Amino acid sequence: MQARKALKAMEKRVAEFQEQHEHINEDTSPETLAKETNDAADLLADLQLHVEPSKLAETESKAKKILTGLGFTESRMAQSVSSLSGGWKMRTALATALLQETDILILDEPTNFLDLLGIIWLQRYLTATVAGSADAPTLILVSHDRDFISLCTDLLILKDKGLEYFHGDLRTYSSSRAEKKAYLTKMQEAQDKQRAHMQQTIQRSLREGKARDDQNRVRQAKSRQKKLDDRMGLQVSARGGRFKLNRDLVGYHLSSRAGIDVPQDDGDLKPVSFALPEPSDLRFPGALISLEKVTFRYGRGVKTPPVLRDVTLSLSMGDRIGILGLNGSGKSTLIKLLVEETMPTSGTMTKHPRLKLGYYSQHAVEALQQIGVADPELAALGLLTREVGSQLDEGEIRGMLAMLGLPGRIASDVPVRKLSGGQLVRLELARILWQRPHCLVLDEATTHLDYETVAALRQALRDWEGTVVIVSHDRWFMRGVVEGLDDDDDSEDEDEGEGDATDLQKRRLVYRLRAGQMALLQGGVQEFEDGVERKVRKMMDL
Repeated sequence: MQARKALKAMEKRVAEFQEQHEHINEDTSPETLAKETNDAADLLADLQLHVEPSKLAETESKAKKILTGLGFTESRMAQSVSSLSGGWKMRTALATALLQETDILILDEPTNFLDLLGIIWLQRYLTATVAGSADAPTLILVSHDRDFISLCTDLLILKDKGLEYFHGDLRTYSSSRAEKKAYLTKMQEAQDKQRAHMQQTIQRSLREGKARDDQNRVRQAKSRQKKLDDRMGLQVSARGGRFKLNRDLVGYHLSSRAGIDVPQDDGDLKPVSFALPEPSDLRFPGALISLEKVTFRYGRGVKTPPVLRDVTLSLSMGDRIGILGLNGSGKSTLIKLLVEETMPTSGTMTKHPRLKLGYYSQHAVEALQQIGVADPELAALGLLTREVGSQLDEGEIRGMLAMLGLPGRIASDVPVRKLSGGQLVRLELARILWQRPHCLVLDEATTHLDYETVAALRQALRDWEGTVVIVSHDRWFMRGVVEGLDDDDDSEDEDEGEGDATDLQKRRLVYRLRAGQMALLQGGVQEFEDGVERKVRKMMDL
């Protein structure tokens, strides 16, 4: 309000200045012109004194709202940027980008260092502020988070070294491609059947023509063969109308019809596939990990508030467990207890004596980068060979790396320090999976992965026989792995009820951690998301 009043006052003073000095022309003396110039400079300085404080206050207020939405507390806002950790520095950079007045806003994986509260706030902020008005900047968003990227109205898909444009969201794109594939497959099958029948007729005509020395019939058969080879293909144009040669196939081509090109995938951009090794035999049944009324606090003082309080959790073979919670809720501490990086202050924790546990830490990429810096020539194959020893031969190690997306020379010749973030995630998974673990504990495993790899990992974990415990801010990934929901419509997997007895015994549970206490969410991921949505709405109304 104060800024608008200051602007109106300035506009009035500028109008008065222009009215008073309209008599200035070419005949004006240098002394008069100098005086008028000084008056203009004084007016500009006066205007700046009015504008800058009001604009600064408005900018500061906007900055505080953005920082609060991204998870900053008042104390953290007062810290110098140099004293912040890497994750908070990334959030600061994101806040800086959101604060700027720009024509184009480019965000590359902005959700990587946000919890679900920050992700949903950012999604709402971009929808309401950036994409909500006609003069808003154009948003270019790169993200592997399928739920987050749904705010976009148009897609640019990089595939097969080409660029494909689609008006609509990712779910509509997937559905459209699936329908197109079904249509083209049906068309190709009908055309193949027609082609086979026509080929048989032509061959019969050729045989009979040659047997009877009927040259007219032979020429007719050869003419039909030429038409069959030249004009069999697409019968409709790209717009869905009847194919016309002079309109739909411009330029020089070897045939008068383009072939029917059926998409190789089922519309979900999943060229990557994982085949996770099955767990080794446990020999006798029992819970893999069991926590009974576990409490944990840092330090041994009774007055120190506990990070976790009365946590009870049991993991059995085949379970799918999701852990949700905002920053500071105790998720990392719970994970450290499960993998025995720390021990409970009170309560009991037991483990199956033959349990093999695979743990993916949210800091795994940084740890591998440090290994690469310490040994600049070390490649993925060399690192894994060193850790595996004689338990696997080179062919088996190469096979596992190739299965996870590190084939051939990438595994043997490219140093670890030069691998991308996604490749380092694959390497870390190889370091975990070669031991054939019974239980995988994955703490933000999708952070550095692209969409195709996230989708492939999601599918592989859904079908795996072992136990999976997931901490992730990716709602789509969590729904697929833990709740077993379908890719397109988030409905229950149709095959889930038709599996074997082991599959029917799988438990799919989602827990929420809040202030160190864990509770089962009957509504799953959606229940937690609804609660965060309510909190975001209150934040944006402030």
